[in-house]
Amino acid sequence: MPQASITIFPDEPVGLIRRELYGHFAEHLGACIEDGLWVGPESPISNLGGIRSDVLEALRKLHPPVLRWPGGCYADDYHWEDGIGPPTQRPRRVNLWWGHNVESNGFGTHEFIQTCRLLGAEPCLAGNVGSGSPREMRDWLEYCNFNGDSTLARRRGGNGSPAAFGVRYWGVGNENWGCGGNFCPEDYAAEYKRFATYLRDFGGTKLTLIACGPDGNSADWTERFFNKLGRFPHIGAYAAHYYCGTAGPSATDFNNDQWYELLHRAAAIEKLITDQRALMDRFDPERRIGLVIDEWGTWHLPTPGVTPLWQQNTLRDALVAAISLDAFDRHAEKLLMCNIAQVANVLQAMVLTREERMVLTPTYHVFDLYQTHQGGQGLRTAIEAPPIRFAAGEERRELCGLSGSASIKGGVLTLTVVNPHASLPLDCRIDLRGLQVGGGELAVLTHDDLAAHNTFDEPDMLRPQVTQIDSPGEEFRRSFPAASVTRFLLRLR
Repeated sequence: MPQASITIFPDEPVGLIRRELYGHFAEHLGACIEDGLWVGPESPISNLGGIRSDVLEALRKLHPPVLRWPGGCYADDYHWEDGIGPPTQRPRRVNLWWGHNVESNGFGTHEFIQTCRLLGAEPCLAGNVGSGSPREMRDWLEYCNFNGDSTLARRRGGNGSPAAFGVRYWGVGNENWGCGGNFCPEDYAAEYKRFATYLRDFGGTKLTLIACGPDGNSADWTERFFNKLGRFPHIGAYAAHYYCGTAGPSATDFNNDQWYELLHRAAAIEKLITDQRALMDRFDPERRIGLVIDEWGTWHLPTPGVTPLWQQNTLRDALVAAISLDAFDRHAEKLLMCNIAQVANVLQAMVLTREERMVLTPTYHVFDLYQTHQGGQGLRTAIEAPPIRFAAGEERRELCGLSGSASIKGGVLTLTVVNPHASLPLDCRIDLRGLQVGGGELAVLTHDDLAAHNTFDEPDMLRPQVTQIDSPGEEFRRSFPAASVTRFLLRLR
């Protein structure tokens, strides 16, 4: 059996693991909003004001820190006034980007804010730069946040919300290098400054304005954007998007090399974090601008006969999520927010729904296991393991044979570990460097079938197995199963 080691350094904190690194994203795309989060108040499916009850209950257990909406590409063709007022009077609009389906606008600003409140999540609104105007976004902000007696505040009150929403996070456009207007970096920087000039802290809510960053790990977009932006002060964050895509014919059909290929792509998000933060530090050495990854996850080939971008979610997706979250934890001091795409039914979803039924995905279970990292103090963690060699087409590549992260919060050490090997367990020595721990809990998510997934008929095919463990001591050994995600919760003495 291959040998490996994990060393945790309790005296070398890497920074606070902000709750916002475990954020979520919901876009008007396929069945994410309608038939996912939203069924409408007249639906026979149990709901709270139209918001689906079982989805709310499931997501609430994850304690989501932030929810981003309405897009995505949809954001830059979304006009917020379409989604307020009596639902029967709201206009029906063609979704330009996702299948040309007709959006009822039944789920608008008030419904989104109510969803966030029911989940305990901070709202993050993506504003329309591509087809909108500075005035339109400025008015949306006033409508949401102004506490005084303005016409827009009165309008909000007349629509059922006299108190201001207090939305802190505002994206100034989305993917403006593509569906958000096909800008070059310099032109987008000029547009960003024009829009941001009019976005103010109405009602005392301190805003975090989020600028559009690159598609993946592009140095060119970042350098050119910040060169043009100069020392413009009204920017709080800069957002990259990273989809590791897919490998193989479908979400559930892949061979061992394609298993490794996708996990290798997922692990590349770490290089994006370090590269983009280093580039930003050249322009912003004080780090007053936070790095955001507000869309990330898998993106498999379409499933025939289902709604756009619906995809099944397997053990492979679970490991993608765990590898990504561990990277966020290890680089917590470099990140402000990360939002997985998306909450329901499409892309790397937390839940899948069909009529009155709902199922939790393997990715959901990873977020559930990893939530104990949220708000913890991240610790430097050194991991050594034999690399895994595989073929990606004609190329030979290597994948780290083990990954993970560690944090301390409330007298508990959380250690999460991923063994990506498709068939071999890995024996590992774990050194806590003098940290005294008692007993605790061990949770393992794995399966003999690499494509294992939960269905409406078999909803518990893949879920964590949890056991109690005695004090392991400050140095101990553990065999990590093949294709597994493991979480230790160890009480500090």
